[in-house]
Amino acid sequence: MSASRLLEVAEIDLRLEARPWPFAQNESERIAAHWRKRQAERPHLFNGRVLLLGRHALETRADGASALRGAFFEVDFSAFLAWRDFGFPDRSTFNCFSAAALLSSDGAFLLGEMAAHTANAGSIYFPAGTPDLSDVFEGRVDLAASVARELEEETGLSPDAVAFGPSWTLVYDPPHVACIKVMRLDEPAEAAKARIEAFLAKDPVAELSRIHIIRRPEDLDAPRSRRFVADFLAFAFGR
Repeated sequence: MSASRLLEVAEIDLRLEARPWPFAQNESERIAAHWRKRQAERPHLFNGRVLLLGRHALETRADGASALRGAFFEVDFSAFLAWRDFGFPDRSTFNCFSAAALLSSDGAFLLGEMAAHTANAGSIYFPAGTPDLSDVFEGRVDLAASVARELEEETGLSPDAVAFGPSWTLVYDPPHVACIKVMRLDEPAEAAKARIEAFLAKDPVAELSRIHIIRRPEDLDAPRSRRFVADFLAFAFGR
């Protein structure tokens, strides 16, 4: 697919299934060597377990609303990182994640800049993260819980501090599937930026280094951002 596909999704129904990942099995030595190199560069990296999306489908429900259904499987973060850095060689696998599009009371979006010690150092995007096993409840991967967790971990904002939008905006750009939830803040952008950056300053290993205020698509530092962010902002401000 040459261009992102954006659509509003009313339901996300994603399960966890146990299955091997042929890429990780076949490339185990290269993955291990790559991990040693990356960890030497950034010692704070942790090789936990994360979830990647396998089979899935975008469906239209009987009421006309869209739904994303499918299944995740778990892998080592080192394997995920190698898959990403090697150029996503397994095209049957997708990085499906949730992101919090923080929207201030004066109509600006707030994005975070990843800290130097992270795997995505310098990148600018919404609070987001690949889901992990803490987001699984009775076999279901709860992306709403995942995005709430990422929001609090990265910005210090509790889910109670924002108003969740009713639907998701999906930016479908294989191998990335960004599930974006608009979260409205009851304060202007500058005040929210100051509050979040005060939280970040207290943590020497905070995931974010600072906050960027975006009032129009042109405010985005596109070379340091991700395509899903630029596409979503163009869609959101255009709408």
